[in-house]
Amino acid sequence: MNYLTLYQSGELLKRVRTAYARLAACDLCPHDCGVNRLRGERGVCGAGAHPAIASANVHHGEEPPISGERGSGTIFLTGCSLKCRFCQNFPISQMGNGETITTKVLADRMLRLQRQGVHNINFVTPTHYLPQILAALYLAIPQGFRLPLVWNSSGYEKVDALALLDGVVDVFLPDMKYVVNETAERFSSAPGYRDHNRPAVREMLRQVGHLELDDEGLAVKGLIIRHLVLPDGLAGTRETLSWIAENLGTETHISLMRQYFPAHLAVDMPSLGRKITDDEYAEAVQALEDFDLENGWVQD
Repeated sequence: MNYLTLYQSGELLKRVRTAYARLAACDLCPHDCGVNRLRGERGVCGAGAHPAIASANVHHGEEPPISGERGSGTIFLTGCSLKCRFCQNFPISQMGNGETITTKVLADRMLRLQRQGVHNINFVTPTHYLPQILAALYLAIPQGFRLPLVWNSSGYEKVDALALLDGVVDVFLPDMKYVVNETAERFSSAPGYRDHNRPAVREMLRQVGHLELDDEGLAVKGLIIRHLVLPDGLAGTRETLSWIAENLGTETHISLMRQYFPAHLAVDMPSLGRKITDDEYAEAVQALEDFDLENGWVQD
């Protein structure tokens, strides 16, 4: 693992300190809240100085190269920098459900999952806890931690923050949610989503390259992009897939998701208050074919 080299050289500890320094006027995500999380102040994400998690369990529901046969060690982090009106995990992401722990305990959870035989550690919605995750990794390595790390995020990221993960994260699993910024702000309270998302995904690709699998079909390193198809074309699926093909390459692996249903506040919203139709998903699949995006997964 590249993070072992960073640990041995002292670079990982340097990044832990650099990341924590940013919490004094937090600018880890595009909201740039500027709150002092080290003193307990909280911004849009609701996170403080210590990590909070809702669960740390073996999970078999991710993409095949992530879950494999033994499962992914999935750690759901509390809070989120987005406020999606349709979030299926809103009790965790927006209501603060979870347990506040220390970085030592987070390291212990990572090591416990490793002992359970998982293929990787999969941090879900990790952006606002980047310093704490780096610190937990730093504590876990001398205790024998060796698993690949998966960064499973909303894609609402800053390139300079992602730079702290270079050589640390093995697999990036970001969303590309929207094409139109106004839609992102309306439905996810994410100003300028596209303008941050696209450079962030480019940076992820720069760090890890396209997806690489081992002999068992498990992800060793690389990028997998998730795109959730929304009703009435609200996600801008065709334009997103066109951009990926043109800017990242047709070899990019894409997980094209059709499991949208009106959760949370979307139940009462005319534009989001229904599932997508078979025709809407078929159009999205056709777009994959039109742009020669043959790597990845579609859902029945």
